[in-house]
Amino acid sequence: MSKTALITGGTRGIGLGIARCLADVGYNLALCGLRQPDSVLPTLASLRHTGVRIEYVRADVAERDDRQNLLAEVRRHFGRLDVLVNNAGIAPERRIDILQATEESFERLIRVNLQGPYFLTQAAANWMIAQRRSDETFSGCIINISSISATVASVNRGEYCISKAGISMATKLWAARLGEYGISVYEVRPGIIQTDMTRAVAATYDRLIEDGLLVQPRWGTPEDIGKAVTMLARGDLAYATGQVIVVDGGMTLPRL
Repeated sequence: MSKTALITGGTRGIGLGIARCLADVGYNLALCGLRQPDSVLPTLASLRHTGVRIEYVRADVAERDDRQNLLAEVRRHFGRLDVLVNNAGIAPERRIDILQATEESFERLIRVNLQGPYFLTQAAANWMIAQRRSDETFSGCIINISSISATVASVNRGEYCISKAGISMATKLWAARLGEYGISVYEVRPGIIQTDMTRAVAATYDRLIEDGLLVQPRWGTPEDIGKAVTMLARGDLAYATGQVIVVDGGMTLPRL
């Protein structure tokens, strides 16, 4: 039976890069996002050309009812869940110095970037545990997409950094808790990736890359992240639960 992966925020940007890579190796995909179903039909059609099953569910991971409905739809369409990729996330609407930052922005980012994935993981993990108990050959995998902002401070978007640092700790917590059930948990930490989210600051990063910000002097692509996720989902690093895979072109590599 083909395995199923759920990718939050899976129809654009990094999420779509992950979806393409997992579809290429035969995973059926459940994708969720905030857009209306009609608007993602071309994207779904392009993924279905690989021959796998694709389903889209409109869901906001910050909302408890949406999370419950999302997993119910995955169960209805596929009957199983092998891989959860917590990818959905948002940036601050405005970059504001932490001396002037607002509680409203902080609360919004924490709910979407941290609270939502944390409790989606809880629900998905309990389902995976049930699958393991009924089939001892079952091995689940949970992959959190964070950011170099988990460790690199940006004082004009502190809420984003804190939300990603929280995801990093959540990875460790879930890895420690779920190991006994054969469920591996990883963190993939992207650097500067060409997506809708980074388009507004593209000129700034172009200059920084030209000036030597990265060891590998190019933008990362969603497919760079997708390849890392696929390696983990497939079990290529099965004896490394809880670990962080940094995909940042050497940006955070200490250098003299």
